[in-house]
Amino acid sequence: MKILSFESTCDETAVAVVEDGRKILTDQIFSQADLHAVYGGVVPEIASRSHVEAISVLAQKAIDAAGIKKSDIDAVAVSYAPGLIGAVLVGVNFAKACAMALNVPLIPVHHIKGHIAANYLAYPELEPPFLCLAISGGNTILVDVRSYTDMKIIGSTRDDAAGECFDKTARVLGLPYPGGKPIDQLSQGGDDRKYSFPVSHVADHPYDMSFSGLKTAIINLVHNAQQKGEELDKSSLAASFTKAVSDSLVPRTVDAAKLLGYSKVVVAGGVAANSRIRADFQAAAEKNGFELFVPPLRLCGDNGAMIGAQAYYEYLAGNTAGSELNAYATMEL
Repeated sequence: MKILSFESTCDETAVAVVEDGRKILTDQIFSQADLHAVYGGVVPEIASRSHVEAISVLAQKAIDAAGIKKSDIDAVAVSYAPGLIGAVLVGVNFAKACAMALNVPLIPVHHIKGHIAANYLAYPELEPPFLCLAISGGNTILVDVRSYTDMKIIGSTRDDAAGECFDKTARVLGLPYPGGKPIDQLSQGGDDRKYSFPVSHVADHPYDMSFSGLKTAIINLVHNAQQKGEELDKSSLAASFTKAVSDSLVPRTVDAAKLLGYSKVVVAGGVAANSRIRADFQAAAEKNGFELFVPPLRLCGDNGAMIGAQAYYEYLAGNTAGSELNAYATMEL
């Protein structure tokens, strides 16, 4: 089954063709990072207009790159929530038009389920049940993945997402947007114990997290140093910050996996590309005897292939939609 899939929830326009939920025939991505870099973050109106300009050309490019004809497409899938509402609407409306024109089923996919499904593309042997930590610019959640479509959140951030914290930290350090990769590069060789940052604990909810305190601590440290004319060791600051994020994520994930009795742990989302977090999870998996699944870097960020992967299992479960499908800025998993 060949699925043409669309992702436009933030600042990447992505179109892919995925076969049977596991094989990528093509994965085309147009990144808007350069458009938003001057503002230090995503400007929703600019993102929406860019999606409108790119999506049609990118869809044809994907079909050509996959080496198929339009008549070979068996279904159309789209990420319909959550995300920037104007951006999501572009993808949803274009996907509805494609499904109607091709007379094929339309499959709505929750964006976070897509991130989780990116691992199915990288690991053919991976099957539910397992525990997944989904960490991105807008979400940080621990998910009990009971089946391909049945999932339950057992922990989440109470405020800022880990990825947002990376972006805000990069901005205050004068690093380019998006901040994940620059911070990762800056932290190499830094002393991760030189600066002490808070690791949150939410009373009575051991699997919930908070990153607002960490973000505030970073901003205050940098601003105080600037006011006093003191020079910061930015490499060590980046390393200490990344350690604080990892120390918040990894132990909770390990404890949650033990609670649920799972031997498989999955990590997904853009923040999963961070080298320190990947290394800490690998060490934790070896220490605790878990199987660890982390997608390759190209599948960590937003992409269309992950939507096509999840869509295959949504289709098998009978989860399709018609022209009434709408876009949503927020939606529980």
